[in-house]
Amino acid sequence: MNWDKSKALLERARGSLAGGVSSPFRAKAPMPLYFAGGSGARLEDVDGNRYIDYQLAWGPMILGYGHPKLAEAMHRQASLPFSYGAQHELEISVAEKIQAMVPCAERVAFTSSGSEAVQLVHRLARAFTRRDLILKFEGHYHGWMDSALISYKPSLEQMGPLDSPRSVLGSCGQVANAIENTVAAPWNRLDLLERTLEEHKGRVAAVMMEPVLCNSGCLLPTDGFLAGAKALAHKYGALCVFDEVITGFRIAPGGAQEHFGVTPDLATFGKAVGGGVPLSVIAGRADVLNMMFGGGVVFGGTFNGNPLSLAAADVTLDELARDGGALLREANRIGAGIRDSLRSLARKHGIPAQVTGFGTAFAIHFTGREELNDYRDTLDDNTDTLRRFLIAALERGVQIVPDGRFYVSTAHTEADAAETLDAIDRVLASL
Repeated sequence: MNWDKSKALLERARGSLAGGVSSPFRAKAPMPLYFAGGSGARLEDVDGNRYIDYQLAWGPMILGYGHPKLAEAMHRQASLPFSYGAQHELEISVAEKIQAMVPCAERVAFTSSGSEAVQLVHRLARAFTRRDLILKFEGHYHGWMDSALISYKPSLEQMGPLDSPRSVLGSCGQVANAIENTVAAPWNRLDLLERTLEEHKGRVAAVMMEPVLCNSGCLLPTDGFLAGAKALAHKYGALCVFDEVITGFRIAPGGAQEHFGVTPDLATFGKAVGGGVPLSVIAGRADVLNMMFGGGVVFGGTFNGNPLSLAAADVTLDELARDGGALLREANRIGAGIRDSLRSLARKHGIPAQVTGFGTAFAIHFTGREELNDYRDTLDDNTDTLRRFLIAALERGVQIVPDGRFYVSTAHTEADAAETLDAIDRVLASL
């Protein structure tokens, strides 16, 4: 493929944008492309190349690109004030729809990004329990802010022994005392979770996790882990928190908590909830969220619950809930077919690989491991092979998230899947 215009724009951008991109994660792509449009599951770049897209703007485009109902709602709302800094009926309508879909949603609060939602959850949990520590799991991502970016992508040496891991800062410039307020544990190990809670007895405010570890390889929880983690959190007086920024409104209309049948005390949502616009949600117990109104917890935001974002969410949630979640079930069915076929294609070409995750969010790992259960297991992945795979796929018109993740939308069709698998067959043959 010819990417001359994208390359020229990237060079131009480096003269004004720091690093040439608006998010450093995007710079990790094998070829940072510039796009000019898209429809359904397809994108077109400035050089005129077309792609079946499995990046979906890193997850939010759950309905695909250019969804007519979503576009109509945004157009209609754009003729009204973009924001009031005050109340409007869409806030109630969207909150009620989330309540109807999400098991834990006794009350709802809106903000603009997943990172912000996590900060509120941390503050609420600490205020409610009158404790300081947040227990999180290695490899789980809860945003880029100082208090949350702990033990996200550390090396094995930095983490130390499995049975007594160290918390690891995730960025230069991060305040060192963030570690003092966070404790990290290996995921999918109830025995080690209980040991950690016992070691910090009476100090842990919340046990927080991605219910599916999407940010480090789309790893599923082992049988009974989510329920066991919730039970242990409550046994030690802590809240159970799910970070559903990715799984929410994607694995099922009610998120991972609906899919796995485990209801947390609090949950954060983002990405898919707005269908592509900036929006995040905190949902959970009324007694905890009402700490913002008479309980001393401070929270605010000029753009919280703005009409443009909620107009998009109103339509997105209607589409995902319609006919008992039929659209999302179909998307997960098509995605599961691609996932399973990727495994078969890797075997066909004699390439050691695992494909992990669920239908609308899964990842390919080039590894000789038979099982992947936690972040440490992914450290054996062959990143050089992954990079060659991503570039070869891009050259054949398939765009994938730079870490090997595939996101599937309700706009992806069986024809898209067949075309994708034909291209990936040729990619794996080339490797």
